[in-house]
Amino acid sequence: MPPARDVAIVAFAQTDHLRHTDELSEVEMVMPILHQVLSQTGLKTSDIGFTCSGSTDYLAGRAFSFTMALDGVGAWPPISESHVEMDGAWALYEAWVKILTGEADTALVYAYGKSSSGQVRDVLTRQLDPYYLAPLWPDSVSLAALQAQALIDAGDTDEPALAGIAARSRTSASDNPHAQLAGARPQGEYLVRPLRTGDCPPIGDGAAAVILAAGDRARELCERPAWIRGMDHRIDAHSLGVRDLTDSPSTRLAAEHAGVFDRPVDTAELHAPFTSQEVVLRKALKLDDSVSVNPSGGALAANPVMATGLIRIGEAAARIHNGTSDRALAHATSGPCLQQNLVAVLEGEAQ
Repeated sequence: MPPARDVAIVAFAQTDHLRHTDELSEVEMVMPILHQVLSQTGLKTSDIGFTCSGSTDYLAGRAFSFTMALDGVGAWPPISESHVEMDGAWALYEAWVKILTGEADTALVYAYGKSSSGQVRDVLTRQLDPYYLAPLWPDSVSLAALQAQALIDAGDTDEPALAGIAARSRTSASDNPHAQLAGARPQGEYLVRPLRTGDCPPIGDGAAAVILAAGDRARELCERPAWIRGMDHRIDAHSLGVRDLTDSPSTRLAAEHAGVFDRPVDTAELHAPFTSQEVVLRKALKLDDSVSVNPSGGALAANPVMATGLIRIGEAAARIHNGTSDRALAHATSGPCLQQNLVAVLEGEAQ
């Protein structure tokens, strides 16, 4: 069933993604892109009906860190605001639902992460099952390596194919001025077999923001809005031991409910921080070579944790805005080995 109300992404902005931003606070990192998305539409803070953000206190190292970032939005006038302790893609989902219910006509969504401030590989272990897995402290790269080896053992890929994914992604990023890593790069040494450094995402800091609007308001604010035709998120079992790591049923189910398989897509922005995860997602989403996958370079070119999924949606929307895509798929993930997945379908109106 189609959404009861037409909602579109009308503006998108992101920071340059850097290895370190020690000289910047979260507020100083977020504020420029908030001003940028507002200026793209001509809106003021007082025109926004709902504001939602995504981040994690574990990376920031302090409780309720998102309240400080709200200073970037402004202390006046008072706003209707919410926050998710997840990637900003899930903040966008909340804002989308808010507009669908008629509670707001416009929404500002932003997300940020400063991965450089801590040992992100170890911080992400806090997502694991607290009784059986977390006490073992397996880091995120080691878990991704288990998934990659499972794919190789199943005959779904091999190390040269993974190297090809890395090279294609970072070559595509050469046209993205915000990317942290661009251009073809050697795969490097093994980090955790069978993953080499080139198979893994860069650690860095960054932020992103989008503006949503409903119906005719979206057409007033954007020449070619990116209409959200469907969006859904699903989760696989928490325990890795009961999952087939070569498949992603939650991605497939979310795609079905979002309407991905109703008609072909021409673009897919996949939140695949590791090369092996693109293999899993392509299979689950039934993407063939006719689809342009991660033309922005994807998470292998820039991976500001907690903003990367929102950037995938924003990059897909940007291609709708500039007319290079007519029907795009955007994907975001959270948790180890693609545990939770969100899928959105964006379309532009006929030109």
